[in-house]
Amino acid sequence: MGENRKPAKSWLYRATRILQDAGRWRLIATAAVLLIALLCARFSWDYVPVIRDAERSLYDFRMTAFAPRVDQDPRIVLVVYNDQTLIATRKRSPLDRALLAKALRNLDTLRPKSIGIDILIDQPQDEDAELIAALRAMKTPTYLGYAGITDNVDQIIYEQQQYLESFFKAVSTEKVKPSSIRLEADADNVMRSWPAQLATLPTILVQAMAPSPAFTKYRGSIRYRLPADPDRPVFASFPIDLFADPAVGSAFADQIRGRHVMIGGDIVDNDQFETPMSAQTGKSMIGLEVHANMLAQSLDGAALTRVPGWLLWGIAFLAVLAAGFTSLTELRWYALAPYLIVQAILFGGLPFWFQSSGWDTQGVPAIGWALGWILAFAAVGSAARAVGSQQRRFAQSALGKYLPRDIAAQILQEPEKLALHGEKRAIFVVFTDLEGFTKLSHAIAPEMVAQLLNRYLDSLSDVVLAHGGTIDKFVGDAVVAFWGAPISRPDDGMNAAKAAYAMWEAGEAFRKDIPDGVPPIGKTRVGLHYGEAIVGNFGGEGRIQYTALGDSMNTAARLEAANKSLHSNMMASREAMERSGLEWWRPMGRVILRGRAKPVEIFEPVPDFPASDRDHLTTILKRVEEDRAGALQDLIALVMRHPQDTALAHLLYRIEQTEDGDAYVLG
Repeated sequence: MGENRKPAKSWLYRATRILQDAGRWRLIATAAVLLIALLCARFSWDYVPVIRDAERSLYDFRMTAFAPRVDQDPRIVLVVYNDQTLIATRKRSPLDRALLAKALRNLDTLRPKSIGIDILIDQPQDEDAELIAALRAMKTPTYLGYAGITDNVDQIIYEQQQYLESFFKAVSTEKVKPSSIRLEADADNVMRSWPAQLATLPTILVQAMAPSPAFTKYRGSIRYRLPADPDRPVFASFPIDLFADPAVGSAFADQIRGRHVMIGGDIVDNDQFETPMSAQTGKSMIGLEVHANMLAQSLDGAALTRVPGWLLWGIAFLAVLAAGFTSLTELRWYALAPYLIVQAILFGGLPFWFQSSGWDTQGVPAIGWALGWILAFAAVGSAARAVGSQQRRFAQSALGKYLPRDIAAQILQEPEKLALHGEKRAIFVVFTDLEGFTKLSHAIAPEMVAQLLNRYLDSLSDVVLAHGGTIDKFVGDAVVAFWGAPISRPDDGMNAAKAAYAMWEAGEAFRKDIPDGVPPIGKTRVGLHYGEAIVGNFGGEGRIQYTALGDSMNTAARLEAANKSLHSNMMASREAMERSGLEWWRPMGRVILRGRAKPVEIFEPVPDFPASDRDHLTTILKRVEEDRAGALQDLIALVMRHPQDTALAHLLYRIEQTEDGDAYVLG
């Protein structure tokens, strides 16, 4: 019985001692920090900029994780101007209105339920008379995009507004009416919420097409959906060209009849928006499809309910209270761990439970709860919970600059694991390089160069350390890292491969997040190889200079450089691929790296490339020597199925340029 009461007695004793002996000013300071912790736990989404960005990212992850996986929506059809349309019409901006007029006439005969047009007619064109005639003849309820100069000062000038108004006077009928196509992005340019219905604008497009009382004043989250089958998008989409010809358009009568038709652009680098799913899918979404998601949500009556404010206050208070109680307990880590785990599951899992239950979790301060917990724990806790001696903290920090934290801690306990003179080890080596950074550094201020470079190297270093790697060195904007020393692990190959790919992803994220005025930054190229190297301290006993030397380092560097010629982002040798334990690799032939004579089999990580196509590519490459013509035909067909895959196209080029079985020599 005495053991069961010990934690309670310990907590009560320490709480009483703090109240009695801390002193007035320390109590005031502690109370102030606790108040800050409570406010952070409640309002981090609204008033803490850095945390707000993290909250949004976590919301995006929750939304994507629990987004409904659905078959193609039978109620909504997209009719789009695409890049092929622009090439055919030889017009980019404004879009060809004669084509729109023809399509509207033919769509009208196919009896859709409604038509929404996400296009602004804000400047005169020669074919306007034809479009006006088509709109005035419409029998289908048609809603044409409208925007006001007061709400789009940076995008619409007075003359455009005047023409827009005059055009609507010319086309407005009982069936043709204006509708607002305004969307609202968050400060990070992500489309998460429905736009406000402004009094100065007509009804928003989706409400005009399918009015729903539940969404009249709705400002909550857009309910995005993901396709159950990746090859079958949520919304059917057809090029507008198909409907310009009545004979061709009539063949799609079943796809149009009784459905809501939305017309707009699906053009590269135009009207593209980030969505909560973009961080995980890597894809943006056209504005027309954002409207389509809102329309589908309205048709489903899926107005999401926000988590009540009183409940958020209660959870924030509970997080601060739990942190205070936890910090006052005098338990060893193994006894304290269950309490921490329960709290982590509770506060970490609540937002996901809310999301899975159909709540709108925008505004749920999930990270704020963690931050409030940490602040409260620190405010109430004692110095005994701090780390060890200053010397140990310094040593841990110094090693942690280039070693994972757990390896650094192990070396501090067992220094002999860090070879001081070099030893031969089999390691996985990763080389990266940022394309065009040297040229960029001459185009911007030195201070900006330093700021960008530090941020870039920090992000890649975090990836290396998070995957258990050792940072060898930085060479300008290049990062050199390896796995397998000073301590090797069974999963080094997998961690190295995942880290290499994650470093490329981090580079892509860095490219998208640069300050205004900085020219575009090139992509990050990555090379991965496995082989022997001499690893150890080559700077002397007085200074730890841990690095690796040998041919494996050179091979990894040349694999990285080969990406430029191969039109790829990351390449790995067969030695590294076979030891990674991952199934995402596709063979990319044999090449002779620059400065080498022996061919190297190279492989590219393509997690999004269909597994069946990876297997088919492997079979094709095995057939090249026996049936070159047949293998080439199959490879051409595979390339045609993936027209955007530049690395695959270059593989075809290399095989066409070499004799049977020969390796392609990189210049």
